[in-house]
Amino acid sequence: MVSMDFFPGVGRLGVAFSGGVDSSVLLALAVRDLGRDRVVAVLGVSPSLAADEREAAHAVARFIGVAVVEVTTFEGDRDAYRANGPDRCFHCKDELFTRIADEVVTAYRLDAVAYGENADDAQRPDRPGSRAATQHRVLRPLADAGLDKAAVRRLAREFALPCADKPAAPCLASRIPHFQPVSREKLAQVERAEAALRGLGFQDLRVRHHGDVARIELPPADLVRAVADPLRAEVHKAMLAAGFRFAAVDVAGVQSGAFTLPLVQRA
Repeated sequence: MVSMDFFPGVGRLGVAFSGGVDSSVLLALAVRDLGRDRVVAVLGVSPSLAADEREAAHAVARFIGVAVVEVTTFEGDRDAYRANGPDRCFHCKDELFTRIADEVVTAYRLDAVAYGENADDAQRPDRPGSRAATQHRVLRPLADAGLDKAAVRRLAREFALPCADKPAAPCLASRIPHFQPVSREKLAQVERAEAALRGLGFQDLRVRHHGDVARIELPPADLVRAVADPLRAEVHKAMLAAGFRFAAVDVAGVQSGAFTLPLVQRA
């Protein structure tokens, strides 16, 4: 287990918590170093958070031994967020950190707020949420310690976290192509489609929203299974039930930053 001072000068800490591997490791480290009575897990709740992700986050926090404080975020009320440009994540994180500052910091007497950016994410050009963290003076202990994705996964296993092998699960808005407006209806549609696929036994997945078309991203090992009988008909039926007219399986597999990276790399 890595031993270093992740939180120098911090007495009470709020962790922007999603239940993903990064924020869960950050929460576990905070509890280890500061004590559970000095740590608050803060979960932002909005239509961009899938219901099963919300439940899973609470389960991980219970395992770590920290109560979750939920804050309702209203990024969907922001014109710039709904417009869905490459900076959409900035507006989402700015809303989250603003709500935490307004509703949690004083109420829980926090000295600082931290979030789970790791060293790999810190090098990527498609993470505008990092700019919001900087503006709100939110700490990023994992990145500052040089912990990359692989190191964070190792720590998750050492802590025996239930999410240690969980695939990355970006917010539902990331499934909508940039410059196509984000709406509650589209987010709900994607959530229904992805929940149905998980019910069919798929775990690492994305359903990209292209109007009438659901473009399904799966790891290479799952591609054949998704288009072969008997699951092929079930996958198609699930996408229709979610409100799409057509279902397409993308042979490129799961693609992190599929919509944002091409835009920011071209800039």
